[in-house]
Amino acid sequence: MTELSVLQAVRLKGRVTPADLAVTLGDDLDGITPIVEQLTESGLLVDGTALKISPSGRARLETLLAEERSGIDSATIAAAYQDFRAVNADFKALVTDWQLKGGPAGKPNPHDDAEYDAAVLARLDDVHARVVPIIDAAATQLPRLNAYSSKLLVALGKVNDGETAWLTRPLIDSYHTVWFELHEELIGAMGLTREEAARSGDAQ
Repeated sequence: MTELSVLQAVRLKGRVTPADLAVTLGDDLDGITPIVEQLTESGLLVDGTALKISPSGRARLETLLAEERSGIDSATIAAAYQDFRAVNADFKALVTDWQLKGGPAGKPNPHDDAEYDAAVLARLDDVHARVVPIIDAAATQLPRLNAYSSKLLVALGKVNDGETAWLTRPLIDSYHTVWFELHEELIGAMGLTREEAARSGDAQ
């Protein structure tokens, strides 16, 4: 477990309990406790009701991410990012159709039409099949991104088993939560901020 991976996970979560942090990092609580304690003692994390990253932690993380970017093939990441943007548009449309009937200007989906919901959820398998090779390509430069394939697969499995909360529910590693974090990672790997990405039409 690296300093970068822990700081990045806490930053992406905003606030997270140590137990939930362990889950999202694919470790157990005992495995992450030493580095969490170290980062807390050094002031990079703040441990209250939940862990959060401190201003000095954000600065340290930006340094670590910049060092990481300096060793990657930017053309490979740029290609993966562009491919992701196309799939992201389809995933956003899927989520909109899950939450609203009739498009962005429609009414909240009461989920009382099983045929409609099934048709929306059926599109998730295609989205997943398209995003996995993109993650694989990006992970040739940033191996830690491989974890996103595993986390998306777990969420997909739960959705396909009928646990539809795992599509969009916040505060768990739902498909949407993991997708959002992957998007953040790719934006960062490009050396962009979310605001800069949004100005180019790439918003979650």
